[in-house]
Amino acid sequence: MQQTLQQKGMMLASIGVLILSFDAMLIRLSGVSSWDVVFWRGWLICLVFTTLTLLKRQRIQWPNNRAHWLLAALIAALYGINTLLFVFSISNTSTANTVVILASSPLFAAIFSRLFLHEPIKHRVLLAIIASFIGVITIFAGSFNSGGWLGDIAALCLALFMGIVLTLLRRYSGLPLLPIIALSGAVAGLMAIPLASPMSLPANSYLWLAIMGLVQMPLATWLLMLAPRFIPSAEVSLFLLIETILGPVWVWLAVGEETPARTLLGGTIILSAIFANTMAALYEQKQKQKCKSAN
Repeated sequence: MQQTLQQKGMMLASIGVLILSFDAMLIRLSGVSSWDVVFWRGWLICLVFTTLTLLKRQRIQWPNNRAHWLLAALIAALYGINTLLFVFSISNTSTANTVVILASSPLFAAIFSRLFLHEPIKHRVLLAIIASFIGVITIFAGSFNSGGWLGDIAALCLALFMGIVLTLLRRYSGLPLLPIIALSGAVAGLMAIPLASPMSLPANSYLWLAIMGLVQMPLATWLLMLAPRFIPSAEVSLFLLIETILGPVWVWLAVGEETPARTLLGGTIILSAIFANTMAALYEQKQKQKCKSAN
């Protein structure tokens, strides 16, 4: 049973991140300011999940006390801020820098899970997290020369908040996801109103924004928020490394954006560490199966 739940969580996380990996490409293709992207993305996500909430309102388990309502609001606020941070980061540094730095979220997820959920950090996961952090430092070293450090800082804050969100979702797995995601979209849309010009964009931009806000982001968000119910939040964060590889590839294919040399170096460090961690995990699983068979 436990293995089935783990497999389900891994499947949800991997598919969610695969869909999420098209995010930066869609932002680039829209060709509008970060505030306009946040406005349309936020309100379209709000529209999708508000509709789903109304359709499934009788099946939703609403919070039964004030503390859980406040937690739901906190998660929604953090996820709404994450939307702003991601778009701001993509707009102020390279796509590769954003997604590689975001890959450091396992560091924060593992720390928060240890502090608040008392979940032990396996040695192999800890080593992978340390290596990821070294990779992030390598990327930062290159950005100070290129002027993209503001976008890098936004990506690091995004990784921090993502770790908090995933940990809270694992601790309070009974919170209703549909209204939380709807509220997070509204939070992002409201923050963008003062600086956005949403009704004066080029016609083709609305197509990319609609794909992003109505299909790609709602589906990716739903899957990634479900995954921590089945596997630890630190492991969900590790799946974000799929976006580290694919995100820059899609942007390169779409608009020809190249990856900085230091980002390649930092990314190599991170991906090598995660590959080693994955192989160690598979070995552990194989050994456990042998022990069970022997008994």
